[in-house]
Amino acid sequence: MPITPPPRARAAGIRAQGLTKRYGTATAVDDLSFTAAPGVITGFLGPNGAGKSTTMRMLLGLTRPTKGSITIGGKHISELADPSRAVGALLDARAVHPHRTAFDHLLAIAQTAGLGRERVGQVLDLVGLSGSATRRAGEFSLGMNQRLGIATALLGDPGVLVLDEPLNGLDPEGIRWMRTLMRDLAGQGRTILFSSHLMSEMELTADDLVVVGRGRLIAESSLEDFVRVHTSHAVTVRSMELNELARALGRHGIAFEPAPGPSLLVTGTDPGTIGKIAAAQGIALEELARVRESLEDVFLRLTHDVTEHEGHAA
Repeated sequence: MPITPPPRARAAGIRAQGLTKRYGTATAVDDLSFTAAPGVITGFLGPNGAGKSTTMRMLLGLTRPTKGSITIGGKHISELADPSRAVGALLDARAVHPHRTAFDHLLAIAQTAGLGRERVGQVLDLVGLSGSATRRAGEFSLGMNQRLGIATALLGDPGVLVLDEPLNGLDPEGIRWMRTLMRDLAGQGRTILFSSHLMSEMELTADDLVVVGRGRLIAESSLEDFVRVHTSHAVTVRSMELNELARALGRHGIAFEPAPGPSLLVTGTDPGTIGKIAAAQGIALEELARVRESLEDVFLRLTHDVTEHEGHAA
């Protein structure tokens, strides 16, 4: 008789406290503390080499911290009664024997966790791979391997999901599917920690953000607060009378710089103030709007000084 997952206990949160990992003289993670709460999608952001994957490996017990701790519900993963059902993870979508079929790969892991064939069929259907169950993993595209990795993470019906770059290789339809899946799982009260370099998708998917650079915490907040707090306040104003407008702003001590087209980028004030100054001088404005930075804009600006690999123009 197939074994099905037991009812899930209330999902546990993730907590890192003073987490540090050194490799000789190199520090990959440096006194890092953050939380990821149940029912919330927490985006884990940082440039290449920021320590994200190392942190996830320490959470899963694959790497031992030099100092500090990272726990699930207050316990190290080795202390959980049934870790394979408590935590599901995707770290490397290609970590599959290339000659094993998708079904056999999942069945081997399911049997190790005390699950049966029925559960394998359920997760294959969930990730859209039922029609490819008997194909060898070595024949899969990167996107199909990602789906297989996600199916593996979901086998034990876990309350905590740790996903490292789960969107890699997915086509637009697949990315939308993954976004919806994560939202559905978080809506069930599960804890989701995921990393991605696709800032547009992070902006659409994450509720909270943990941003790191060179192993240290840069920011931890809701996505909304992160963008609001770190957005530079600027206004674009367009007019055919730019010289007159520039002189008027200068007389009020307001900073500005030229912008593409017949416009100025004004900082340190709001649209209403600019409008009043222009009206007082009889200057007609064709456009007056706040500049809204994207998550990508804010992220790149905040992490510019901690990005180790940056291209330079020839």
